[in-house]
Amino acid sequence: MHPLLGQRTAAVWSEVPELALAADPVLRDVIRTVASSVPRKGTIPAPDDSRKVGGASPRAKPEETAPLARLVIDYPLDQSVFPPEIVPPTVLWHDPHPRADTWLVEFRFSGKNEAIYALVPGDPPPARPIDPRCVTKTNEIYRGTGYQASARAWKVDDRVWAVVKQRSIQRPATLTLVGFHSSRPAEVLSRGQITLVTSQDPVGAPIFYRDVPLAPSATEEGVIKPLSEAFLPLIAWRLRDVSQPESRLLLTDLLTCANCHSFTADGRTLAMDLDGPAGDKGTYAIAPVARETLIKQEHVITWNSFAGKPPGHKTIGFLSSISPDGRFVVTTLNESVYVQNFTDYRFLQVFYPTRGILGYYSRATGQIRPLPGADDPRYVHCDPTWTPDGKTIVFARAPAKDPYPPGYKPAQYPNDPAEVQIQYDLYRMPFNDGRGGQPVPIAGASNNGTSNTFPKVSPDGKWIVFVRCRNGQLLRPDSQLWIVPVQGGTARRMRCNTPRMNSWHSFSPNGRWMVFSSKANTPYTEMFLTHLDAEGNDSPPVLIPDSTAANRAVNLPEFVNVPYDQFVRIDVPAAQYLRDGMRGIELFEQGRLDEAMACFQEAIRKQPDYLEGHVSIAVILIEKGRLEEAIPRLEKALTLDPKCWFAHANLGLVRQKQGRRQEAIAHFRKAVALNPKHLTARTNLGRALAEEGQLEEATEHFRAAVKLAPQDPASRVNLANALLDRGLLAEAVEQYQKALELDPRCPGARPGLAEALARQGQFAAALDQFRQAHQVDPHDPAVLNGMAWLLATCPDQRLRDGTEALRLAQAACAATGHQDFASLRSLAAANAQLGRWPEAIEAAQAALKLAELPHPAAARDIRRPLDRYRSGKP
Repeated sequence: MHPLLGQRTAAVWSEVPELALAADPVLRDVIRTVASSVPRKGTIPAPDDSRKVGGASPRAKPEETAPLARLVIDYPLDQSVFPPEIVPPTVLWHDPHPRADTWLVEFRFSGKNEAIYALVPGDPPPARPIDPRCVTKTNEIYRGTGYQASARAWKVDDRVWAVVKQRSIQRPATLTLVGFHSSRPAEVLSRGQITLVTSQDPVGAPIFYRDVPLAPSATEEGVIKPLSEAFLPLIAWRLRDVSQPESRLLLTDLLTCANCHSFTADGRTLAMDLDGPAGDKGTYAIAPVARETLIKQEHVITWNSFAGKPPGHKTIGFLSSISPDGRFVVTTLNESVYVQNFTDYRFLQVFYPTRGILGYYSRATGQIRPLPGADDPRYVHCDPTWTPDGKTIVFARAPAKDPYPPGYKPAQYPNDPAEVQIQYDLYRMPFNDGRGGQPVPIAGASNNGTSNTFPKVSPDGKWIVFVRCRNGQLLRPDSQLWIVPVQGGTARRMRCNTPRMNSWHSFSPNGRWMVFSSKANTPYTEMFLTHLDAEGNDSPPVLIPDSTAANRAVNLPEFVNVPYDQFVRIDVPAAQYLRDGMRGIELFEQGRLDEAMACFQEAIRKQPDYLEGHVSIAVILIEKGRLEEAIPRLEKALTLDPKCWFAHANLGLVRQKQGRRQEAIAHFRKAVALNPKHLTARTNLGRALAEEGQLEEATEHFRAAVKLAPQDPASRVNLANALLDRGLLAEAVEQYQKALELDPRCPGARPGLAEALARQGQFAAALDQFRQAHQVDPHDPAVLNGMAWLLATCPDQRLRDGTEALRLAQAACAATGHQDFASLRSLAAANAQLGRWPEAIEAAQAALKLAELPHPAAARDIRRPLDRYRSGKP
């Protein structure tokens, strides 16, 4: 509890007539005492009485020789310009004086000898709420630096802030903080001061932005994703009116990725990336904005319908932008993109194009065409934006290069020298209703030794604000905002820049405010505002507070020219098929196959090109043994995406079950080529090759599987089996033993080890492994058969036991329905060992009949003892 204020966060006393606030008399006297103790012109007089406050004389004067400590006001920054409608800020400061435990905040106004005072305890900065859904092993709840955590804070009272804004319109107000010890109010210890102004220009429009978790993930195969698919439904789209204390949720729980967006000048049309079916990341939605905005299938196009797309190439439509009048959308097509993902949540991705042309979509014709003048394949063209009249395109350009040149090494962090080096220049070019023109470099934003990207043109058409950084673009730690005349000239570094990442900027419709994103305060990106005057001069950054939870990031902010109350919700019926698909997956995992299939069928009814739905139905049909019905589904999936490795893998499985091993191998090979790090595809290819007798190649795929999953015992058993069949006994024994170290009950490991040991002549050890396996599963046909064969044929007479061999072989045959030639062969050997020649011959003949066609080598091995049995020899 504070010695003066108790539980109160502030005691306010106002001299301003329009703010009738009177503090407790004792605290009012403390305020007057502190204020009078700092010599300056216009300070209020000290109280007439000399009452003690807090146990000390309020009239005590500080020693004249003791200079005041310099209190640092961290926020707001000096000469900040605030919008007239913005919510109150939280003042942050650091006081170096060790005895200061109470502070007087003073707002004083130009031309008036009146002030508003607040006595505050200097609490720590308030903790923002945490979204527990976004906490993962790959991120952290940011606690701030030591300097940030040691700050003092006071959120300005709503009533105080309203008067401060009204009194500081176009006239600076002075904010002074004075520190003192609660027991000695007259002894001022520290002082700091800034000025601030309230603009007469309102922001005038809400801000549409994306609110995302920062949760990178790494798969078992080592693939890093900037955001796990499990977190996609947590992405939110929000709308912020800066006069409101928090943002409005417009859209969330979308089961696909929606990303970059733009609006028409009148705010009536939204254009947004929306990942579509069959892995189509070029899907794009153009929908009318309404109070409840609906993105329907009829609003969706795909950039992959571009006729000039190279065969087999999938384009994404990079940083598309709708024209001010909504007639056209311009984008980057045929792009090659350099991508590196990191597990460091603070900067989790590097992403920029190194090849690509500009193309445009005409809403009138429904056609996608290249834009002449920005379609030269020798260059990469990107980041297109429009002048307000829609007549000119401003874009970034650089010499084209391969994103992954020979010998490249993956970057380990942003701005790693290993990144593909590229520096863009800004150009402008007439659009001419799609006829294009001659691109002209923009002086001040080109040929300056840096990368110049992400241009935005002011609504008055006079200025371009763009991003400069050392290399590449997007999410760069060193990115800075610069401003240059549209026609080119001297570029200026903007005053609003923060020390870390400045980007994703957008002008307000009236052109007087710009919103942008920065990681200045936290790795979780925040939104800031800056004011621009008619000459392009900007002000220090002003935080838009409480835009999301403390462990979520704000990006892609954009002003939308609609009243806040006329944009309350977005729904995406065009993506409803994904919800049916997700329900199908849940039911499949519960074993409710028929219900799952019904969900996938409903999803396909809504979106016939839903690739995952076709493959999922095929998987269910395979599970049910309806192989022929599965084939058309998989073929449809491959029509939608010839590179769908999962469809190839399942079609290979179907062909393998049908006995068409060569076709199976062909599909498995394609699956592995498309996804070399997928364990199941590798394993199935190895098994199919082994069944065809291609043991050497099978072994290599099994080795690759072990490398992918060294802790998977089944992968080691597969490798060991191939090594055993090749006669590489020592290595086979080693792999079986490693599998058993990982899982002592691993299926197939002990029987395989027993057989390998037997081939090495270690018959007792082999029999011991068989017996241990038998204890684990007394009904395993492979174990019963292997032990029967060893007991019936073991060269070591001391271990041979025909009676036990016969019992085990009979159990193996019964377990396999007398349809396994190996078990019948063991039954024949056991009968021969006991001199039961007719039974031995009968069993051997049955084994030969089963093995003769599909397994000719095994058939030869059966014929040799059969001739001996007929001669009465075991």
